[in-house]
Amino acid sequence: MRRPRIGVMGGTFDPIHHGHLVAASEVSTEFDLDEVIFVPTGQPYMKNTVTPGEHRYLMTVIATAANPTFTVSRVDIDREGVTYTIDTLRDIRAERPDADLFFITGADAVAQILEWKDVQELWDLAHFVAVSRPGHDLSVSGLPESEVSLLEVPALAISSTDCRSRVGRGSPVWYLVPDGVVQYISKHHLYRATDPVTSTEPITSTEPITRTEPVATEPVDNHRVSETP
Repeated sequence: MRRPRIGVMGGTFDPIHHGHLVAASEVSTEFDLDEVIFVPTGQPYMKNTVTPGEHRYLMTVIATAANPTFTVSRVDIDREGVTYTIDTLRDIRAERPDADLFFITGADAVAQILEWKDVQELWDLAHFVAVSRPGHDLSVSGLPESEVSLLEVPALAISSTDCRSRVGRGSPVWYLVPDGVVQYISKHHLYRATDPVTSTEPITSTEPITRTEPVATEPVDNHRVSETP
């Protein structure tokens, strides 16, 4: 019997945008995945200023709600301390021991994977898919070819950094991020210059969430670059 094939896409998703969604969809098609789990980072290594995790989680839920094969996990958001890929994959493996995992990340990040925490165990937990925009020089030199695949993905020119900057200066982000995320950003006044985006106060949502349900250039929002603790 065929084992389930599950993609795992980790990132800060601050905010999630169409580049993330297109990358997940392309990888899902190319590798015949049954599901893609988006995992918003808790406290990313090497990033001190991020929007509170609950906001990023809810935006990811909103962005992926229309696709029944996309789900969102809280394993990184709920775990205390700095987020490392090894912890993400251990937790997902514990939840889905019957599945083959495919970790989706940016080509620039995977090039530094040998510096990541517990790198040898990573190969046992998942196959890595490095995505990049068309025309970008892809290389996994020095990495085990059987454990890393390369894939060019359209729409990866969009970046979360640019989306935040646009909101901060009052420019629109329609069609860069999903409509529901645009509305969420506006409702919660995110990414404005005067906003305390690093607040750790919990966000209380009055809207029920009834389903499960985020790169190389920042499209796959890599929070795990150079993970050496």
